[in-house]
Amino acid sequence: MISLEIVNNIAYVTLNRPEKQNALSVEMFVQLDKHIKAIKKQRDVRAVIIQAEGEHFCSGLDVKSVMAKPLNILKLLFKWLPGNANLVQRVVLGWQSIPVPVIALLKGNCFGGGFHIALGADIRIADNQSQIAIMESRWGLCPDMGSSPLLMGLTNYDNALLLSSLGNPISAQQAKEMGLLTEISQNPEQRSQDIIEQLAIRSPDAISAIKRVNQASFQYNRRSLLAKETWSQIKLLLNKNTRIAMYNATKEDAKPYKPRKKW
Repeated sequence: MISLEIVNNIAYVTLNRPEKQNALSVEMFVQLDKHIKAIKKQRDVRAVIIQAEGEHFCSGLDVKSVMAKPLNILKLLFKWLPGNANLVQRVVLGWQSIPVPVIALLKGNCFGGGFHIALGADIRIADNQSQIAIMESRWGLCPDMGSSPLLMGLTNYDNALLLSSLGNPISAQQAKEMGLLTEISQNPEQRSQDIIEQLAIRSPDAISAIKRVNQASFQYNRRSLLAKETWSQIKLLLNKNTRIAMYNATKEDAKPYKPRKKW
């Protein structure tokens, strides 16, 4: 479902489930995690491209397949210590740990988990028809894939709050104005190759050092944020309003919400 191919020192990671708009199954999370670890070991890789087959980058989590087995949730969210990254967080933050530029090529729908993965890249190039959305709130949940510290480094607090709370898709142009996209291009593939060709004439050590220095300029307590993401999601998964939200997302006769818990 997700392939890794290294050609001319460029690692191509491709989401390959176009019949489902590349919706993320548990197996795809496992494969992404595995590919990230494999790329980190390749000292001759100069850049990474994250791309997708079909018309859409990713429609988000394949809720039906994930919820089919209760143990899937444990597999996605389990961590030994609160500040550690679990599986869903590793497939976002893992790209940040690779010491070369990571470029995400976006097209069509880039929703939910798909957009979180794109946020983990260093550069996001989208075509004009792209739409992005953070959709967890539609299911009564909060974003929990480790993108919270990344999001705040890209856009203003109010933009991040509205995008996460409303769960509505926005256009590529709106995303670019918010700072969530690096560029909009009629040909993202060609634009990425142009960038890679320019990077290739620079020292790979200089490029790696520049990435690390720029990351250090956005200091935050990552372990605290990861722990808060996961703990909040666990509380929500046990919450009555979450069950109501999931019902309302799939039924016509919307139920009223209960008074909120203390947060």
